[in-house]
Amino acid sequence: MNNEQFNNRNVSENAYYLVDIEDYPTDGWGKFKRVLKRTFRGELFVGLWVVLREMIKFDIHTIQYPQEKMPIGPRYRAVHEMKRLWESGTERCIGCGLCEKICISDCIRMDTKIDENSRKEVSEYSINLGRCIFCGYCAEVCPELAITHGGRYENGSEQREHFVMYEDMLTPIDQLKAGNQLEFDGFGAITPHEDERVKKTPLAY
Repeated sequence: MNNEQFNNRNVSENAYYLVDIEDYPTDGWGKFKRVLKRTFRGELFVGLWVVLREMIKFDIHTIQYPQEKMPIGPRYRAVHEMKRLWESGTERCIGCGLCEKICISDCIRMDTKIDENSRKEVSEYSINLGRCIFCGYCAEVCPELAITHGGRYENGSEQREHFVMYEDMLTPIDQLKAGNQLEFDGFGAITPHEDERVKKTPLAY
């Protein structure tokens, strides 16, 4: 294969075709007719008919946010939620620190201490949502399913300290008793008829 066919710049006569361009009017009446011709075309009335047809339907598609919100998928990764134990209502987090270690954006901070029963408990826990990229690694690595991603995506604020404290992510006790805590398959997930199977344990979590 030689380069002669690429070096040949001659174009056949059929490669181009002339566009019929009208001469620009010079007088006022000609300019006025050109404006009318360009303005009142068929496409204009087609667009007006589409708008009028949608107005007559009265099928409002507008979501009145924040009173109304669009449904999101169950796997949507939004603001984190901290889960409680179904039986005792205490936090599931055992302070292992895996979420802090695996966080690639370095936005999780955790401090632990030993309580009076010589057990580790979380004293400080915060996630900087200003830095979080919502990758989901913290939820995947948690052995107790203590941290998950919820559906609350409104995390705008004017104060940095609102991004975000442990108490803000923790499931309230009243919501836990009402059964509003969303569970996932895995360790600690609620199975059907769990209320009848709950038994008191000797340890107070």
